[in-house]
Amino acid sequence: MIEVFGLTSNPRKELPPAVDDVTFEARAGHVTALLGAPGAGKTTALRLMLELQPGRGITYFRGRPLHRIAHPSREVGVLLGDVPGHPARTVRGHLRMLCAAAGLPVRRADEVLEVVGLVSLRDERLGTLSRGMDRRLGLACALLCDPHTLVLDDPADGLTAREIRWLHAMLRAHASQGGTVLHTTADPKEAARTADRVVTLEQGRLVADQEAAEFARTRLRPRVAVRSPHAARLAALLTKEARTGQRSVEIVREGGNRLSVYGSTCADVGETAFRHGILVHQLADEIGDMGAGAAAVPAQEPQTPRQPSPVTADRAPDVPRQTENSPAPPEPSLDAGDASAAPLDTGDAPGAPLDASQTSADAHRPPFDASKSAVGAPRAPLDASRNAEDAPRAAVDAPQTASEPVDASPPSADEPQISTETTAGAQVSDDARVAAGRARTRSGGPGEVRTLDAPPALPPPISVRPSPSPLRPLRYELRRAAGISTGFITGAVVLAVSVLTAVILARIGHTPQPRLLAAWPQELPLPPAALGAGLLGALSFGDEFRHPALAADRGTVPRRLGLLAAKLLVTAATALLLAFLTVGCNAEALYLVYGRELAQVPADWLSLSASWLGLVVGCAWAGVLAAGVFRSTTAGLAAVVSVPILVVPLVHKVLEGPAVRTAAGFPMRLREVLLMQWPFGGERYLAAAARVVGQPVGGALALSLSVLLCAYLLTTLRSRVR
Repeated sequence: MIEVFGLTSNPRKELPPAVDDVTFEARAGHVTALLGAPGAGKTTALRLMLELQPGRGITYFRGRPLHRIAHPSREVGVLLGDVPGHPARTVRGHLRMLCAAAGLPVRRADEVLEVVGLVSLRDERLGTLSRGMDRRLGLACALLCDPHTLVLDDPADGLTAREIRWLHAMLRAHASQGGTVLHTTADPKEAARTADRVVTLEQGRLVADQEAAEFARTRLRPRVAVRSPHAARLAALLTKEARTGQRSVEIVREGGNRLSVYGSTCADVGETAFRHGILVHQLADEIGDMGAGAAAVPAQEPQTPRQPSPVTADRAPDVPRQTENSPAPPEPSLDAGDASAAPLDTGDAPGAPLDASQTSADAHRPPFDASKSAVGAPRAPLDASRNAEDAPRAAVDAPQTASEPVDASPPSADEPQISTETTAGAQVSDDARVAAGRARTRSGGPGEVRTLDAPPALPPPISVRPSPSPLRPLRYELRRAAGISTGFITGAVVLAVSVLTAVILARIGHTPQPRLLAAWPQELPLPPAALGAGLLGALSFGDEFRHPALAADRGTVPRRLGLLAAKLLVTAATALLLAFLTVGCNAEALYLVYGRELAQVPADWLSLSASWLGLVVGCAWAGVLAAGVFRSTTAGLAAVVSVPILVVPLVHKVLEGPAVRTAAGFPMRLREVLLMQWPFGGERYLAAAARVVGQPVGGALALSLSVLLCAYLLTTLRSRVR
């Protein structure tokens, strides 16, 4: 379960805090809705719970705060905003990258894609996904590590009505296995229909914490919506008749020619208008929202007329309720051209009729039957003594089966209608259809195609090794680097520019052969290969901050030494490959254009090769460390360019200045200190490395890498202490 105590965000200058002393709990096995209008503080509350922004208060997930959980993604599945993925990465590639980071097998990505219905879009780029598909991918990311708790920020945003029913049925299935579900919404009707408990926020403060039935009774009330050009006269007549008949009727002037009549029926209002000859343009039953403040007011209080309030975008529209003789309009299919698509559920709840004392669509929801669950092996209950109070209610939005006819006619209103007349036989048949669908889901083979009309099933439980593996960050970094084409395009551009530069330099002349092979003009601070390696290194950490795929549970990119080592290893391998390809392509181009003379191997090829490889790898590592410290790709590339422009002249000045002693004979003394003979002539390579570091460029690069590494370690320790 989730226990929240005293969440308070930091004050914003002269404005009050966005969240002020919010305390509630979300029980295991239940779906809890955090309700509030846009700007009420729902998202801020979730970010405070997940420790994504500073504030006061504490949140316990099954008795532990998030920073005390070793692997938060296995305990809490998070969906906040859009999926933080690179727009050029594929859907399946993004999930496989997350699987590598979490130590999950690759098949887990395909399992969650099948559950959320994105199998057909697995090769689509993230940048091409619609809002609804992005939300489904976010749900797949949240379910990837089989978490116990789901924390979702407006998960139904961008989904159609059919997909919303599928989503809430899936959340209900997760809760039925003993999991905890907390989601935000701005629609009170949706909260009452889909949640077991509703927590209401208004202007950052907690105004109500109620069961769904109590919330619906106190806040959602049936009313009659009336539109008439003589609204004032009709309101006076209805008030007079109610006073004469000693009936409790509340009439609210909503603005213009619209009235909302509470405590009456369409028949009574229509008869009153007919007797007095009043023209009526609209007369319909609705479920009215009494506002956030009404949720905490007891229903026995006398009703007083309210002032008309303007209708804003953050207030959910009123849903017309059907009368006894009015047919239920069908909902349009997701694919209008598919005549064989499964039929849709035309009602929002198969429960008992709504009345003034019980207006929630979930008020008569049948008790949950664990034998009908559409999921795999059930989770072990957290506390056996709480099974009775934590038993979830069954999902009411179960879709219909394909045996029923489909009515393809468009709906008569913009909003879906809530049916108020349901017979007992129809309710029994709905339960039978749900049970039959769940049985088919359990017995379905691997070739079965799952649709939104099928009862939702969670991905199968998966066991993850608790011990960390050094290969996890390496696998993640390999999938991250190879999952997009940026690195390949950068390498191709570097090779093309290097070949062109080498050919032009050879034509001009006056350029030493080593610089020709490296395509390094004397006028440029660095060769194209070194700049390209630095850019690839900066992108390796810069993309983590631009598209923080690992930051869904912690906010910032985790500065772990394992992740840094993996990035340094992958960028070093990439830089070495780029250095070899650059020299090879340049030598081949010079041989083809000018002959063998310019393509010969230099006599001191060993020291030149060590210098060249050290320069390219050093630039790549400088880009990685600078981007990790300053959290920007631009800062990483700027650090690479600043080494020859700023640091090298400084080292030159230090080395050329007056000195009492020099470091002459350093390689020989180093060999004497080690007192050993290196195998395969290793002392030669060590001496070559020492000579590289002794050069101004090598020394400047080594100095820069040391400073950046120390800064990275300092920020890592600082973040851990905080």
